[in-house]
Amino acid sequence: MKHYDVAIIGAGIAGASIASEIGADRSVLLLEAEEHPGYHSTGRSAAFWTESYGGPLVQPLTSASRAFLENPPPEFSESSFLRRRGAVNIARDDQENLVEQFLTDFADNGLAMERWTWAQAASLVPDLKPDWTHAIYEPNCRDIDVAALHAAYLRDAKRHAVDLVCRAPVSQIGRQNGGWALNARDETYRATVLVNAAGAWADGIAGLAGAQPIGIQPLIRNMVQIETDPPSTRNMPLVVGLDGSFYFKPEAGGSYWLSPHDEIPTEAGDVAPDELSVAIAIDRFEKVMDVAVKRVARKWAGLRSFAPDRLPVIGFDSATDDFFWFAGQGGFGIQTAPAAAKLARSLLLGQPPDSSLRTVDASLYAASRFS
Repeated sequence: MKHYDVAIIGAGIAGASIASEIGADRSVLLLEAEEHPGYHSTGRSAAFWTESYGGPLVQPLTSASRAFLENPPPEFSESSFLRRRGAVNIARDDQENLVEQFLTDFADNGLAMERWTWAQAASLVPDLKPDWTHAIYEPNCRDIDVAALHAAYLRDAKRHAVDLVCRAPVSQIGRQNGGWALNARDETYRATVLVNAAGAWADGIAGLAGAQPIGIQPLIRNMVQIETDPPSTRNMPLVVGLDGSFYFKPEAGGSYWLSPHDEIPTEAGDVAPDELSVAIAIDRFEKVMDVAVKRVARKWAGLRSFAPDRLPVIGFDSATDDFFWFAGQGGFGIQTAPAAAKLARSLLLGQPPDSSLRTVDASLYAASRFS
């Protein structure tokens, strides 16, 4: 039976990216419970990259990922994963404090932000209602091709001889001969180091391995695609409520994608859209935009998983040097994937960090902070 240097549990964006990063240097097994990788979270992303999303402590990972996403190595992808979108963060007249807080939070991070009037915001969002008098424009916001990025990581991992096994939920983990023995789909796999990239299932995997769970909480995020009269315009920016109650952006064909920015605690598993959340999303959208909603074209829900402090967990467990956490990436796992995977590589292989990580403080994300 083949013994791997590293076994990674979970083939979403987290598992796929770290497999790609270390595959040339280690023998790697990538185990995925579902029939296809990225089913629960990666495949249900809202598909945007914006540096303020996730807060000022996540921002360094997002910013450090931009160069790779815009100009990936030619052997990784022949085209960019980003396309310019822009973002307008808006607030009502009685919410000016939110504007000031937002600008204060990112004052030292060097992000491109412009304080705008309603008229400036309405020039890009033509049907914006006049109640939204405060705006902050982020010109660097981009759409991100999530499916292409995930596929590129999986393709690159395969190029490095990473073994991907799907339909293989891990049912048992134990110690054996100085390493790990994992039972999945009636097979036993062996590895020296175990990487926990299981997303919403990360605490469960930790428990199977005898590690202390961190308290990673799966949360449901609902998304809706609607058709309106008048329709959206192709170059409209992402629109985000500074109070955290909504975001929406245009979609091909004149429709909108929108979310009530909800976070409904749940157990790890397949999730379906919540009808009340869908109704709330549409109601909030109608309070922002002077348009008529014609119909709901599509609705879906995905999982976002957060550690208690809402920061990623990247590093070896405090109790052992062969159980590595790569989880808790919330809703920002796609936009931070390149930097997070490079950071994980340096920690996992004991190598100096990549030059792109010079502004990233790895201690912020260390698993040992929960010990």
